[in-house]
Order: sequence, then C-alpha cells, then structure tokens
Amino acid sequence: MKHSTLVLFICLLSGVFSAASAHMPPPGREFYQIKIYHLKTERQIARVDSFLSAAYLPALHRAGIAKVGVFKPIQQDTADLKIYVLVPFRSLEQFEKLASVLDKDEAYAKAGASYINAAYNDMPYARLENILLKAFRDHPVMDMPKLTSPKNDRVYELRSYESPTEKYHANKVKMFNDGNEIGLFRRLGFNAVFYGQVIAGGSMPNLMYMTTFNDRADRDAHWKSFGGDAEWKKLSAMEEYKNNVSRNTQYFLRPVEYSDI
Repeated sequence: MKHSTLVLFICLLSGVFSAASAHMPPPGREFYQIKIYHLKTERQIARVDSFLSAAYLPALHRAGIAKVGVFKPIQQDTADLKIYVLVPFRSLEQFEKLASVLDKDEAYAKAGASYINAAYNDMPYARLENILLKAFRDHPVMDMPKLTSPKNDRVYELRSYESPTEKYHANKVKMFNDGNEIGLFRRLGFNAVFYGQVIAGGSMPNLMYMTTFNDRADRDAHWKSFGGDAEWKKLSAMEEYKNNVSRNTQYFLRPVEYSDI
C-alpha cells in the first residue's frame, strides 16, 4: 500500500471511529440496594456482623461486586438496632441474578451457615428492609470517598428527601441534575458516594444520597459553607424548584472496619 493511500485509509478509519464514539451511549447508570437490618439484641448484631464479614461480602466480591458498604448508626436506637448494607449493581439484571449466584457459591453456604440456616425461633435479625435505587443521570456510578481520618471518626450522612407527589419528586431530581446541585456538592468537597432515585421502598416518592466527612466538625463546616454559598442561594430561590421536598430525613452512619467504602 502506497504511503498516500495508507494515510487516506487511516483518516477514513479515524472518521469512522469518531462518528461511532459520538453516538456511543454514556456509561450505564448503576442501581443500588440498601439493606437495613433491624435487630433487637447485641447477639443478633454479632451474628449479622459475622455473616456479612465472613460470608456475604466475600461472596459479592467473587460475584464481581468489588465495593460494598456496611455502616452502623453513630448513635444506635436501643429499641431498634440497625446495620446498613449498600450494594452497587451494574444493571437490574445483575441485581435479579444475585440470589441464584449465591445459591451456587459453596464457600458462601459454608461460611454463612449459622445465618442462612437459622431456626425460626433463633432469628439472626428482627426484620430486613430493602430499598432499591437508580443512580442519577449526572452521577451515574458510585464514587469512593477521599477521606484521611480513621474509620471510627468518619461521618457518613445518608439523606432521604421525600416529595409531596411524583411530579414534585421528578422536579427535585431535576434540581440535582439540570440545576447542578450535584456540581455544587462536588465543588464544595462533600465526597458524595451516590445519588439515587428510589424505585422501590417504604417512603416514596423520595430520593436518597450519601455524603462523607472526616468527622462531625468537618461535616458541620461543609454544610455551613453550603448554606452560605451564592450558587445554592440562587438555586434554592428559583420559583421552578419551590416546594419539591416535604420531608428531609438524615441518618448519621459510620463504616464498620470490614466495609469496602
């Protein structure tokens, strides 16, 4: 092949790839499962901790889910002890197939036998709550927090924003994306792990997101900065986004030592 012909061929090929890449879809939006264990006793906490650390997380890692978060409230309600588990999925299909994947994992069955085969009168937890979310358009995949403090000092703030109706809920999601509320959190260094629209849960219509901080003082300083930020003042004053949150619930969590996040 002559040099001029080769150059022409490379240029044409480059154009084909450029055109193809221009039409490639953006990275797929993840789905998140938040499992909330409701427990009554310290013995139940110990059993679930043992199951998660020795059986569940290693099995998820083998299934291709590299980063799983496990958290406990910084201040536990003694009447309703809790453990939170955050599991990211590449697709709904991966979420749907997980149970069958775990059923075939012999190491999981062996390591988790005490939990999996618990008797009806020796339950490892009181109830198990599940929330399923889809990542926001402008934050399609989970981020790992960039924190420097020890895990037992960190504050992970999980927030749930409930809206009066589905239309107001869609408006609040739009505020995060088109209104650049996500960008505001990013600019101010909130170390967000995820933003998700709840598609199955007990407080719908709502969205949830998780921000992370080195400690409580760091958390308070960030929110003070947020409240005084000119961009936020302008955004929150816009008539377009009025009344789109009817309830804001905050959960202050801390990662356990075996958490990946």
